[in-house]
Amino acid sequence: MTAMTTRAGAEGGSPGGARWVPVYGDLGSAFAPGLRRQVPVLTYLLRERRASLWHFFFAPNPRASLTARYCARWRGRPTVQTVCSAPASGVDLQRVLFGDRVVVLSEHTRMRFENAGISPQRLVHIPPAVPLLEAPSADESAALRRTYGLPIGAPLIMYPGDLEFSQGAARSLWLLQDLPVALGAHLLFCCREKTPAAQEARAHLQTVAERAGVASRVHFVGETPDIHGLLAAADLVVLPAETLYAKMDLPLVLLEAMGLGRPVMVLEQTPAAELALQGGAEALSTDRGQWAARASHWLEQGDDRAALGARARRVVAERYDPEVMAAAYGQVYEAVLGESPRGFRW
Repeated sequence: MTAMTTRAGAEGGSPGGARWVPVYGDLGSAFAPGLRRQVPVLTYLLRERRASLWHFFFAPNPRASLTARYCARWRGRPTVQTVCSAPASGVDLQRVLFGDRVVVLSEHTRMRFENAGISPQRLVHIPPAVPLLEAPSADESAALRRTYGLPIGAPLIMYPGDLEFSQGAARSLWLLQDLPVALGAHLLFCCREKTPAAQEARAHLQTVAERAGVASRVHFVGETPDIHGLLAAADLVVLPAETLYAKMDLPLVLLEAMGLGRPVMVLEQTPAAELALQGGAEALSTDRGQWAARASHWLEQGDDRAALGARARRVVAERYDPEVMAAAYGQVYEAVLGESPRGFRW
C-alpha cells in the first residue's frame, strides 16, 4: 500500500506496511492545496506502477474529481472515494463523485447522495474513527488552563468549530450571553483559521462580546498542539453549526471530546446529530432558550455531566474504533478488486 502525504520526510515504512510518499511537500497551515501543489499528485498518478486500487480522501470539488476520474480511467485503476467533507449545497454530485465505491461518513450524507441520484450500490457508510484518549489528571488540566489564561474553577464551554462557514461561533457566543451570570461560565473558541475570512469573523465576535459585556469571559485560541488537553479541560463542548461544510460529517474533534468523557451538544438535522443516537451526545434545535437550559443543566449538575461523559466514552470505544473502521474498508477493497478485471494484487 502506498499513501500520498503532505509531510516532507515521511517517505519510508509505517505501521501496517504502508509506504508513505510526500507528494505534496509541506503545506504549512494551508487549508487546501492550490493548483501548483496538485501537479505532483497528477504526475504521480500517471507514473505509479504498484497499486492495484486507488483510494482518494478529500472533500470533492470539480477540478480534483475530474482529474482523479480521468487518471483512473487512463490507468485502468479501480477507485474508492472517501468523502471527507460533504460538498456544499448546489454542487453537482454526479460530477464530483467518481469512485467505484463512494464512502460516506454519515447516514445524513448517504441519504443526500441517494436523493441526488447516486446509485445506492456505490455508496458505503463507514463512520470515522479515533483512538480512545486517556484524560489528563485534574492537576494537569488546571495547569493547562493556567497556561492559556483560562480560569481555574469556573465552568468552561469550548467551541472547536470553524469561524467562517456557519453560525456556530455566533450561536456559541449567544449561549454564553443567555446563561445565568451567576454561573460565571467562560467560552473558549479553539478554532483553526482556515481562510482570511476567519480573522474578520473573529474580530466581529470580539466586538459583539464587548458590547454584550462578556468579553472578559471569552477566549480565543487558534491552531494548537494542546487541543486534546483543552478538550479534557473543558466542562462542555458545543458545536451549534447548521452546516458542517469544510468539516467532517462527524468531526473528529467531537469524537475525541466524547472519548475524553466530555459532554457534547450539537444541532439537530445535521450529520453531527447522529452522535446523539447512541446516547453519547445531545442534539438540540436552534432554539436559544433550549440551548441555555440544557447547557445550564450540564454545567450545574456534575453527576449528570459525568454520566453523559461516561456514556460518550463508551460510544466512542464501541462504534468509532479504528480496527472496526479498518475492517470495513478491507471489505470495500475486496469487493472493488473482485469486480476489477485486473484482479487482486497488493
